[in-house]
Amino acid sequence: MRRPERLAESLKEEIAEVVGFELDDPRLGSVTVTDVEVAADNRDAKVFVFIQGSEDEIDNALKSLRHAATFVRQQVAMNLDLRFAPHIHFVRDTAEENAARVGSVLQELTAKGEFREMSEE
Repeated sequence: MRRPERLAESLKEEIAEVVGFELDDPRLGSVTVTDVEVAADNRDAKVFVFIQGSEDEIDNALKSLRHAATFVRQQVAMNLDLRFAPHIHFVRDTAEENAARVGSVLQELTAKGEFREMSEE
């Protein structure tokens, strides 16, 4: 595994810890770190987050995460013993939202019996 990929996996675990346990912000209660992509030069990291809630709650959580990005970067650098930690950019992960939406539609169709009829044809 290449270094950016190893770094991305370590960052994902550490950022999830920092966001989940070290940030005292009630707006971040429903935030899940789903993926991290590190640039080839290791200077920037795009952190994908899944946030449950209404659009307002999602926007407020993203604002809070972006405001705390410097603190998260400092904690990650200290915890992973990195001399130069990448700049962290939080991005909303819509793939998880789309998957959840498709799952709920399939559940509704199955509950109504429509999905079974369509799949038997």
